[in-house]
Amino acid sequence: MVPPKSVNAVVKQDEQTELVELWRQDTPGCAGRTHFNNAGSALPPGSVLDTVVGHLRRESEIGGYEAADEAAERVRQAYDQVGRLIGARARNVAVVENATVAFSQALSAFDFTPGDALVTTRADYPSNQIMYQALARRRGLEVLWADDLPEGGVDPDSLREKAAHPRCRLVAVTWVPTNSGLVQDVEAVGEVCEAAGVPFLIDACQAVGQLPVDVSRLRCDYLAATARKFLRGPRGVGFLYVSDRALSRGDYPLGVDMRGADLAAPGHFDLADGARRFENWEFAYALVLGLGEAARYALEVGVERGGGRAIELAAAIRERLAALPGVRIMDRGPRLCALVTAHFPGWNPPDLVHRLRGLGINTSAATREDGSHIPLLRISPHYYNTAAEIDTLIAALAGLPPAGGGEES
Repeated sequence: MVPPKSVNAVVKQDEQTELVELWRQDTPGCAGRTHFNNAGSALPPGSVLDTVVGHLRRESEIGGYEAADEAAERVRQAYDQVGRLIGARARNVAVVENATVAFSQALSAFDFTPGDALVTTRADYPSNQIMYQALARRRGLEVLWADDLPEGGVDPDSLREKAAHPRCRLVAVTWVPTNSGLVQDVEAVGEVCEAAGVPFLIDACQAVGQLPVDVSRLRCDYLAATARKFLRGPRGVGFLYVSDRALSRGDYPLGVDMRGADLAAPGHFDLADGARRFENWEFAYALVLGLGEAARYALEVGVERGGGRAIELAAAIRERLAALPGVRIMDRGPRLCALVTAHFPGWNPPDLVHRLRGLGINTSAATREDGSHIPLLRISPHYYNTAAEIDTLIAALAGLPPAGGGEES
């Protein structure tokens, strides 16, 4: 396999245009699409593609178990790369199918009983909210929502008050909500949780790959993430960070299997050391390797550099969209990221997505999570996007027929 190009080799030239061109050359999908759906699934670098396909090919040549044995050292390195990405050791990383599985594995480590409380925010991801309500039905868990600040995002003082509940067992917060562009102040939440002695679970699905992550600064017990979004990895794989504090408590998931524990004797099992206890025995090894390569590539690009550029592009898109007649920018909060949400009155967002896709522009449809159910177009750039692609997007949206022309809701 040809080694991936080194981004570091051109950093000294200090020309962002050359860096962007290199990133685009590394990304096969840039040749055929204008991809503004990175909050859904980003375009992977060629090295991720080569890694995944290469392992699948090797499985076809020598067998799945044999290929896994052959790749054992590379799999170990994948854990190291993910750990480096979030400021953790490899032993604190569990690889799972996706961020939702990671989040549910963490939730299942708590033996909630009737009257226990979980504190969360009003911007949490819908799947997470459904899990909270399922626990409320099955276990009698009380779900408490902290208030938002007037400008958007969780109010740390309100969260502190809720977390003081005498039976608060867990605080769970989505760092970057999927449909608003908001970046919640999870560091402040971590400070509250540490002071209160309450475990803290973060959904970092939209954060990893666009925002620098240091789990020691976050003070979290668990952090769930996926490969497919801003990390630019393959679909169908994610990871869970499990802190030493959680491991020392003896935390383990409800559905622990023979990867997470050994059946030492009838009626007794011994937990695996480290976060591996949160994994399942069956692995998609090609995707695990792809996750590791995506993490390596993100580290080479530099999350602060790449994510910073993506956020700058999103700010430019908001400014351009706001100038279009009738369009409402729906993002709110003191800090915004590389997710842009806008309401186009009279238009059904799925129709708008398909119209743009026909022009070679990828976006996605969304709905506000605050109970208003306002339909939205979600636009999410990444560092490999360009100003010219923004021009293409805005021209396509400016050229929409008036509402009522037959393609609206």
